[in-house]
Amino acid sequence: MKCVVSVLGKDRSGIVAKVSMALAECGANIDDISQTILDDIFSMTMLVTLDTKAADFNTVQEKLEAVGEDLGVQIIIQREDVFQFMYYV
Repeated sequence: MKCVVSVLGKDRSGIVAKVSMALAECGANIDDISQTILDDIFSMTMLVTLDTKAADFNTVQEKLEAVGEDLGVQIIIQREDVFQFMYYV
């Protein structure tokens, strides 16, 4: 299952590492990634493929929410088809 992961918050060390590690622990693959820092605001968008046999969408979502709380950033995961419908219809 393809998903879009968005991360937004105050820049700090370790954001990419911790988000990537959480995804890897769930068996997800990062297909593409874009990140930028505007002043002191970190923004990252990832296109990932979930291995739903290793971890379902809700499990990955809960894990990313916990990482976001730990880092003090907002992490949102959306199914790619829902994302496409919301923004490209």
